[in-house]
Amino acid sequence: MTTGQPPRHRTGRPAVRIALAVGAVAAVLAVAAVVPLLWPPGPRPLFQLPVPCGERWRLGTYPGHDDYDIDLFPAAGDAWGRPLLASSAGTITVAGINGSLGGRTPENPKGPRGRGGGYWVKIDHGGKWQTEYLHLLEPPLVRAGQRVARGEQLGRVGSTGDSGAPHLHYEQHRGWEKVETWFDGSASGITHDDTEYGVTLTSNNCPAGRP
Repeated sequence: MTTGQPPRHRTGRPAVRIALAVGAVAAVLAVAAVVPLLWPPGPRPLFQLPVPCGERWRLGTYPGHDDYDIDLFPAAGDAWGRPLLASSAGTITVAGINGSLGGRTPENPKGPRGRGGGYWVKIDHGGKWQTEYLHLLEPPLVRAGQRVARGEQLGRVGSTGDSGAPHLHYEQHRGWEKVETWFDGSASGITHDDTEYGVTLTSNNCPAGRP
C-alpha cells in the first residue's frame, strides 16, 4: 500500500552527529591544552652561573637594557670563545638565530651589528621555568628537543646580533614573565635598568663531586 508521499531521507542526521562528536573532541583537547597553563609554576631550579666552575664573571645591566636582563663578562681575560653552559638540566626548545647575525667576529670585532639576539639557545627546565642565552659566537652545539644536563656546553661567547662587544646576554623566565636571576640559591640583585650597575660572582656550575 502506498500513501503517495515521497520517502523521507535522514542523510543529515549522521552528519550532525559527526559534527557534534568532532566538536566534543576539539573541546576536550582545548581544555587539556589550557589547564596546564593555569597550574602554578614549580619550585625554582637551583640555577648556576652559565659558565665553568670557579670562573669569576661580572653581571651587569644598563639603562634601556630591560628589567631583569643581565650581561655577563669575564672578570679577567678575553670573552671571545669562552664556553657557555646550561644553568640547570632541561630540554632545548630553541637553538638557532634570533634576528640577524651581523659581522662581529674575533678577527673583526668592530664589524657591523646584527639585529636581536644572534645565535641563541632557550631551555625549558620544567615547572614553567626557562632560561635564554644570546649572542653566541657560532651555531649552538645543541639542537631543539635535546635533553641537556646542568653544566653541559651550549656554545661559546660571541657578539652576534645586536651586540656591541662579546658577552652573554642571559635571562630567567617563570611562566610568561621574566624574573630576577638567581644563582646557587641566591638572588643576583639585578632587578631594574634605571642605571648602570652590576655584581661579580664566582661560578659554582661544577661537575658532580667538586665544590
